[in-house]
Amino acid sequence: MIIREIKIEDNKKIKEIIQYSLKSLGLNIPGTAYFDPPLNKLYQYYNNLNYAKYWVLEIDQEVVGGIGIAPFNEQNKVCELQKLYLSPKAQGLGLATKLMETALLFASKHYNKCYLETQHELNAACKLYKKFGFKLLLKPLPGSEHSAMDAWYIKSLN
Repeated sequence: MIIREIKIEDNKKIKEIIQYSLKSLGLNIPGTAYFDPPLNKLYQYYNNLNYAKYWVLEIDQEVVGGIGIAPFNEQNKVCELQKLYLSPKAQGLGLATKLMETALLFASKHYNKCYLETQHELNAACKLYKKFGFKLLLKPLPGSEHSAMDAWYIKSLN
């Protein structure tokens, strides 16, 4: 298992993993990451932002998942944990934990808080976020772009 920064040649595979995951959950709808404009060019998107990164997870030289950190509210030093997805063969192996550790370590060097948006029905994801100390919010932070999400979490990084 290797966690590394995204390369331009990873764009297509990560997009496939994200869209497959959302479609399998019936979340291939407007207001989710399924239709995010940067989805075709995640390498370029994250590399054109300050204090942002996207990491991919490789098993046997195959990309099987990823996670990103991007600015959400730079004035208040809040980042957003984005696009944590694993292909079916990588699920249930504790690999999301490794991706979270990588992303939050990076985030803690540049931000005071980390925000994320998800769906309540994604039980495994919500359990993971709570394990890492994320607290459920009653509503999204101003500036949220994913209108189909119904669970919002925040974590202090310092």
